[in-house]
Amino acid sequence: MIRTRSLTRTFRTDHGTVEAVRGIDLDVAEGEAVALLGPNGAGKSTTLRMLTTLLPLTRGTATVAGHDVARDPVAVRRRIGSIGQGNGSFDGLRVLEELTAQARLYGLPRRAARRRGEELVAELELTGLADRDVATLSGGQRRRLDLAMGLVHRPPVVFLDEPSSGLDPHSRAHLWAHVARMQAEQGTTVVLTTHYLDEADTAADRVVVVDHGEIIADGTPDQLKGKVSGDLVTVELADAADAPTASGVAARLPGAQDVEPAGDVVRFRVAGGDTVTPQVVRAMDAAGVRLRGTRVQRPTLDDVFLTLTGRSLRDGAAA
Repeated sequence: MIRTRSLTRTFRTDHGTVEAVRGIDLDVAEGEAVALLGPNGAGKSTTLRMLTTLLPLTRGTATVAGHDVARDPVAVRRRIGSIGQGNGSFDGLRVLEELTAQARLYGLPRRAARRRGEELVAELELTGLADRDVATLSGGQRRRLDLAMGLVHRPPVVFLDEPSSGLDPHSRAHLWAHVARMQAEQGTTVVLTTHYLDEADTAADRVVVVDHGEIIADGTPDQLKGKVSGDLVTVELADAADAPTASGVAARLPGAQDVEPAGDVVRFRVAGGDTVTPQVVRAMDAAGVRLRGTRVQRPTLDDVFLTLTGRSLRDGAAA
């Protein structure tokens, strides 16, 4: 459904030329959900803006739903839904009027357009807001309306640029449940960006990590986490004075890496953290180290980015 080759976008500024996207090659299969992950300024939104025909390509090629983005942008727009970071709705209309007007723009007859608007009002928890002026909606309500507008024509490809930004946890969960239903029932192809790493982990079949305008990793969440050397094991000490001894014990465990004492805890990475924990407890006890507890954490996508770049995705998102 999506294919890019050497996709490139540069901008001219007062300080020279900025390469926002540097030769991205990307293939997305029909019905696949792909998350673009990276810090602010990595090139994610610029990539989406090119694929949705909002920015011209500087170099390279891109096809979406079988149509060339540069040569046939109108055909691409007919086949996609795009939900950007800003609000796409108009303050002068009511919610159902806005959805009906959007459906009419995509060629639905009047009655079918209203029916489609009513369906989306129910599906996206906008019930009770149909006759409200768009200007009176809360940020979360308006975000759900933006999503409904992008889906009104049942597009086979949907681009979501940080769609859950500003939503409360309940609304976020409902949003992703709706996206999952679209995939399951309609075979919709989804490309998304998000700063919520848990969303990328659970909502995406594949994660593409972008940094400085280039793809630096591509795979399923589990495949990418496999690049991190093991689970993170945290050993909580009853006495911080035992930290040097506990660190030595941890360093001697088979496969242990990155042993790091910090006050009354010692952290290290090891494959199969759950199975190693009993061995850790026995070894600490034999060395006379008293424990308050142990914790095992599976690698996260932030750990993947940290391993690949030495930087945290969360730091980039906060900045």
